[in-house]
Amino acid sequence: MYFFVVIASVNVLNNIKSFNFDFLNENVKVIVIDENEGPIRRRNEELLSKLPHEFYGVKERQEWFRDRFRSTSTAMKYLQVIPEKCHAETSFGFLVAYEEQPDIVIELDDDVFPVEGMNILEGHSTNIFSENGVLVSSKGCWYNTIENLQLNMNERIFARGHPYSPDTRKEDYIWREKGEKCVLNMGLWCGHPDLDALTILYHGGLDGRCNIASLGIKRSKVIIDKGTYFALCSMNTAFIPEIIPAFYQLYMNFMGVDRFDDIWSGIFLKKVVDHLGDFASIGIPLVFHDKRPRDVFRDLRKEMNGLVINERLWKIVNKIEICGGTYWDAYNSLIERLRVEVPKTFSEIQSRKFLEKQIEKMNLWLEIIDRIR
Repeated sequence: MYFFVVIASVNVLNNIKSFNFDFLNENVKVIVIDENEGPIRRRNEELLSKLPHEFYGVKERQEWFRDRFRSTSTAMKYLQVIPEKCHAETSFGFLVAYEEQPDIVIELDDDVFPVEGMNILEGHSTNIFSENGVLVSSKGCWYNTIENLQLNMNERIFARGHPYSPDTRKEDYIWREKGEKCVLNMGLWCGHPDLDALTILYHGGLDGRCNIASLGIKRSKVIIDKGTYFALCSMNTAFIPEIIPAFYQLYMNFMGVDRFDDIWSGIFLKKVVDHLGDFASIGIPLVFHDKRPRDVFRDLRKEMNGLVINERLWKIVNKIEICGGTYWDAYNSLIERLRVEVPKTFSEIQSRKFLEKQIEKMNLWLEIIDRIR
């Protein structure tokens, strides 16, 4: 089996080295999206020397687009789909993966590390390709991914990106013993769960890390039923390349909004997955999230405008009908419906312009996919 590991980072990749991909008897290629051609790049070259790998900084990304689109103006237009100095740069790695078509693409953050006894490649491939698991649905249309974690406290904690609307937080789940193959699997975490800045601040995390800890997992594979959404975190997520046309990581660090690229791209993808009769899951493999200290107020500022959008955007997606028999076609249908519904729902100029720009980028993403496939 052939794996792509995509990671966006400006840090030393000690975590990738610690996964020992070169000793797992699998074909693994690491794609690093970075901004750095200095000492950190050179150190990472040393760390990855025993693995097939490619680095794509700003210059390499420009060259990639120029090689595929002979017109300089066309290449530069499409290059603008990929943000700079932003986690959503991983979209570029997905384009590389779409060209090369590995069996599985794994997206990792640079602050997650192996958990003893947990083979990350095996865990993801098992949850994607095996017909096991338990199916969950929710009357409130949302499943809280942290429900599947064993925490160090008896308190209801919700994942970053889970709406604050009370209807979405009732946790009135319906469980069924029903296994399915999946097109995407989100691995969970020990250590620091994926929380928003408000939750972290409330729990004393002035350095971006609070006293909430994950000790382990309850179920190996939870399949998310049709019509139920979840907060997709790209920290430890795997998928088959077929979904890439519908999995653009939205353009962040833009108009005062950040940290919602994986959340909203996950909502859009889940709509398409449901429409096509496929499934997504969460569970194994666990990784240890060793979150670096950071300014929680800075994160809060990045999230505030996004929180306003987050409460309404998923409702648009949930109510619209889309068509199409492929991921490209269904995503294109979603774009067209969003183009109509966003102006009706968002009267405030800032949010509406932000989302209209996202729709523009999503459309360009499909153009790129169409040109390279």
